[in-house]
Amino acid sequence: MRKIATSQVTAFALAVLFATDACAQDADLAKKLTNPVASLVSVPFQFNYDGRIGPGSDGGRTTLNIQPVIPFSITTEWNIISRTILPVISQWDIAPRSGRQFGLGDTTQSLFVSPAAPGESGIIWGVGPVGRLPTATENLLGGNRWGLGPTAVVLKQSGGWTIGALANHIWSVGGATRSGAGPVNATFLQPFISYTTADAWTFTLNTESTYDWANDKLTVPINAMVAKLIKVGDQPISLFAGARYYALSPESGPKGLGLRAGITFLFPK
Repeated sequence: MRKIATSQVTAFALAVLFATDACAQDADLAKKLTNPVASLVSVPFQFNYDGRIGPGSDGGRTTLNIQPVIPFSITTEWNIISRTILPVISQWDIAPRSGRQFGLGDTTQSLFVSPAAPGESGIIWGVGPVGRLPTATENLLGGNRWGLGPTAVVLKQSGGWTIGALANHIWSVGGATRSGAGPVNATFLQPFISYTTADAWTFTLNTESTYDWANDKLTVPINAMVAKLIKVGDQPISLFAGARYYALSPESGPKGLGLRAGITFLFPK
């Protein structure tokens, strides 16, 4: 009887240790997702809804952003992280008599050169080029100009906290791919703060501000999101949802509340 009891206690202890270790691994993966230059392959599908667009605030837009993140090791000390944003857009009545458009928007491609490990102070950073590709399938879905500029990210992770900012600036280069396309001269700034719990929940607050220098227009949406990392079989997946509020937007831009939800597939080494 004593041998059976000891065996049961040992099995229970091993089960607890295994569950604790698996939970810690999930939390670590969830925390890596908050780092834009983490050495982790991920493929987010991010759905967004914005309303009250256009001069009469009668229009709306849904956007599915396909955002693969792929790191490459160039040496034992340095990585290159490729971040792509390909939007699939459906919008309606965003301008007088514009009707409805559906198709691809312009693709944003960033390449960050980043140290493989944080510095002595725990700072993580990355710098590199960002490009805008005129992949829009209709005039009102994109800027119809090639764009190029610099991008950078800096952050620090401590405990469950991640605090940082990502920024880029894009200028148009070359001629317009379609008639009527204006110049591109835009700054994007995304400060962010997030907290990841021991059971792989992540709570995030950020802004995704854009200033259009060519047209003197400022857009400032504030996003609040919650995410949970789960596993389907051996496949780690992050489910996320949240809302945004447009603190500032141009007269014909989106206003009020918007929604965001999606799923991220993770492929850890």
